[in-house]
Amino acid sequence: MLRFFSYYKSFAIVLLVLSIVIISIFYQILKPREVLPIFQPAQVNEELVDSTIQHVKKYHTIADFSLINQNGKTVTQDTYNNKIYIADFFFTTCQTICPIMTDHMVILQNQLKLDPDVMLLSHTVTPEIDSVAQLKKYALNKGVLDSKWNLVTGDKKEIYQLARKSYLAVKSYGDGGEYDMIHTENFILVDQKKRIRGYYDGTLEEDIESLLNDIDILKKEQ
Repeated sequence: MLRFFSYYKSFAIVLLVLSIVIISIFYQILKPREVLPIFQPAQVNEELVDSTIQHVKKYHTIADFSLINQNGKTVTQDTYNNKIYIADFFFTTCQTICPIMTDHMVILQNQLKLDPDVMLLSHTVTPEIDSVAQLKKYALNKGVLDSKWNLVTGDKKEIYQLARKSYLAVKSYGDGGEYDMIHTENFILVDQKKRIRGYYDGTLEEDIESLLNDIDILKKEQ
């Protein structure tokens, strides 16, 4: 009798384990796959969007660009071809949110430095101050890895239009002069198709964690 119950106890354990495995498999199959939103100008705070595109509800992508990085090299869309990247806007003499944002970009750089599919891109909003030499000095001070992270300067009009018409990430300065802008704390996640997939507060540690998690989701999606 004891042998009978011992036999069926073992059978029951095997059946239980098998049932758990089967249920887990079905759960993975049926569980909705996480997908990040695709941001369009009409979905973003209109303060950050040029008035000419505030109505756009689909097909928005980052426009082509040609800027100069901290090493005096030209950076274009081709530099980021088939890459996921994180973009932001800053200036080297900023004493408020920029140091925090840069420190968080350094964290992202170090977390992602072994991942060839993800890069970083920081645009100065004061190109008249942030020359190549100034950006290089800043990059060396912050420990920027040239292969992973470009700090770029260039024509102010082009940077302004990228910020307002592509990344949807800065406020117009108003009466501060043509193409003047106030950058925000936003980090922008861009996918391999040059679409905006997320906005994050670059001053908040919890948003940096969310950004890293969303990169994993995005890579699975692609």
